[in-house]
Amino acid sequence: MMNAATVITAIILIIIAIMIVMGRLLSDLLMGIKRQSYAEAREWQEEHYDLNWYDLLEKETYKFNSFDGYALNVQTLINPKPSKDYVIISHGYTDNRYGALKYAKIYLDLGYNVITYDLRGHGENEPTYCTYTVRERKDLRDLIKDAIGRYPDMEALGLHGESLGAATSIAVLNYQPDIDFVVSDCAFSEITSVLEGGLRAIHMPAGLLRLAGFFVKMRFGVSLNAMRPIDCLKGNKIPILFIHGEADDLIPPSHSEALLIATEGYKDFRLIKGAGHAESVITAPEEYAGYVKEFLDMVYNNKDK
Repeated sequence: MMNAATVITAIILIIIAIMIVMGRLLSDLLMGIKRQSYAEAREWQEEHYDLNWYDLLEKETYKFNSFDGYALNVQTLINPKPSKDYVIISHGYTDNRYGALKYAKIYLDLGYNVITYDLRGHGENEPTYCTYTVRERKDLRDLIKDAIGRYPDMEALGLHGESLGAATSIAVLNYQPDIDFVVSDCAFSEITSVLEGGLRAIHMPAGLLRLAGFFVKMRFGVSLNAMRPIDCLKGNKIPILFIHGEADDLIPPSHSEALLIATEGYKDFRLIKGAGHAESVITAPEEYAGYVKEFLDMVYNNKDK
């Protein structure tokens, strides 16, 4: 018969084994990317708005290597009217550069050339894990530098992002890039509360995030505590327009409100009534475009003052 010490040791080992299995599964769940194909993303766009204008545009498609040699797929949409103004649009989690097109038309109509790209691990890039702005902001930093060098006629450059792409567009401000503005649509200010909400949505206790965070750090070398775009706004003077869907229950508007308070430059905040997560431009397209135009007019009218 087993003595008490042996039984206790066996129980402890079983608990440890269960925690290891759960930690690996949770870290895979949190860091993995169930990415869409171009065909899937395009189909979604076509179901929600006319995309014929995109097919008629002149485009420049290329790859560039980011800080660690990772290659990202990029496509610049050339404005039919010659322009020296550019905007880089960063899509949301699991999406790809086709997800940027619902914003691209706004900027094309305003006279911009539009740079779209697949975020790390998304689209047709090599598969990898998501770090919720830790590596992604470095990619965007290097894409900004690449764009400035690639288009020497550039006179204006801004950023527009959705969800993860918006958070990345905020986080890159930590590097004080040479840009004129940011439009942030439904960004998270920090990822922890979003992931906790995701765990609750699949009927798992939010407290498991501590276990998951330990394994994320151990396996992927990044900390959940580093995934905080709000910390990148200290001293920021670059103008930011925050847009958020009033009915967003994935990343609540309180995240944009916190970012709004944190930034020190010119800022504006627009809440889109009835819009869920990343649905603002679909819910109120004319209103959305008007907010962007109004913001850009304000930015450039006051740029040299």
